[in-house]
Amino acid sequence: MICGICGERMKVIYHVRAGRRVPDYICDGRTVNDPQPMCQWISGKDVDEAVGELLVEIVTPVAIEATLAVQQELQARLHEVERLRQEQVERARYEADLAQRRYMRVDPDNRLVASTLEADWNQKLRVLQEAQQEHERQRQKDSMTVDEELRRRLHTLATDFPRLWRDPNTPDRERKRLAHLLLQDVTLIKREQLLIHIRFPGGATRTLELPRPRRVTVTPRSVITEVDRLLDDNSPEAIANILNARGSASGYGKPFTGRMINRVRVKYGLKSRFERLRAKGMLTREEMSQRLGINPKQVAAWRAAGLLRGHLCTDKDEYLYEDPGPDPPRKAKGLRLSKRLRVRECLAPTK
Repeated sequence: MICGICGERMKVIYHVRAGRRVPDYICDGRTVNDPQPMCQWISGKDVDEAVGELLVEIVTPVAIEATLAVQQELQARLHEVERLRQEQVERARYEADLAQRRYMRVDPDNRLVASTLEADWNQKLRVLQEAQQEHERQRQKDSMTVDEELRRRLHTLATDFPRLWRDPNTPDRERKRLAHLLLQDVTLIKREQLLIHIRFPGGATRTLELPRPRRVTVTPRSVITEVDRLLDDNSPEAIANILNARGSASGYGKPFTGRMINRVRVKYGLKSRFERLRAKGMLTREEMSQRLGINPKQVAAWRAAGLLRGHLCTDKDEYLYEDPGPDPPRKAKGLRLSKRLRVRECLAPTK
């Protein structure tokens, strides 16, 4: 698969949908050294089905017979080219033999003439050797004879191919091998429609148009509801750990991660934990520092010492703080924290 936007090879990832592995084709060629978004993310189910049906359509006994007829015509032309190359070899051999006879007849005492004829003979021998080598290379390259056994096997393949391709028991790896034999490459472009440009060995091309694929909901609704509930009291990473401990799995059949929980939240419009805590009136570290009249770094230290109550709202150790009310803690000279605690808490990122 080739991306029709940037020209890079597309990656394939698999996920399980309805008990069957389904591919997606992804191009992130521009994200390796370029911070731009990925070019395309295309569901591979419809693409694979369309290309498979095209292969079934073209691999037929009639198509095989037409291909063999063209091959026979090419073979006849190759025989003519072979005859011309053979004549070229014979001409080079004649020139080499003639140069040898001239050299053998020269007077040995005439060294200047002998040296010239010897050099000419060596040159003719090199030309002959090159002509023979080129003739052999081309002969092996042009060896395209189709015997009756091969013809019979090709017709059998054309008859069995649709059955083999559509058989649900045929492993996907075998379909891949068949596709590699029949296709040069496939270029995908997702616009208003999905364009599939198919190139076959030899240069023939076909273009298919499919409706633009829609994103299929793969996350179970029960999981989405549970994520919404857990966001009231847990960070995304903590939610992922809870779901994994319960044996829940994502729509792709993989364990949850904090990033996956965030994607689910954004996709389904769920409020983030930060938004939920802010709705309860909780303060950011900067707001708490202004409330208490202390440095923002001291807010984290006071929380670690138990003077303030904070709630983890992200997977980056960012906290929101409960309002201490009318009687907040005050700055005290006697407050001492261990050096390790002060360093760890004071370096916590701000929101």
